[in-house]
Amino acid sequence: MTPSSTISPAAAMSSPPRPGESTPPANAAPSAPPGTAESRGTAQPPEQPEDPGKAEPPQAPIPTAELIEKLQADRLWLLRQIDAGAWPEWRLDLAALERELGELLDRVTPLQDGGG
Repeated sequence: MTPSSTISPAAAMSSPPRPGESTPPANAAPSAPPGTAESRGTAQPPEQPEDPGKAEPPQAPIPTAELIEKLQADRLWLLRQIDAGAWPEWRLDLAALERELGELLDRVTPLQDGGG
């Protein structure tokens, strides 16, 4: 197969046009579903992506104790969300993340308290 005859993955997965339908050009943007703001022409212009080369303004460092408290609060919130059934398709991954965060916090807290 020559490079000019390769088929893009998107084209390979799409169904062939129905009789009487024309195929959009390969570089055409997908059309919006009927009834959406985009299909009515009332969509807002897309937000400009943030320039990855632009440096963020420097922020004051968060004290370690405050960071640990925030992480503990976030871990508790995540645990409650998991227990409540949020994001069932991600439950196992989120539970593993919560456990790893808990283990990290368990190791760091004694160091922060002055223990060893």
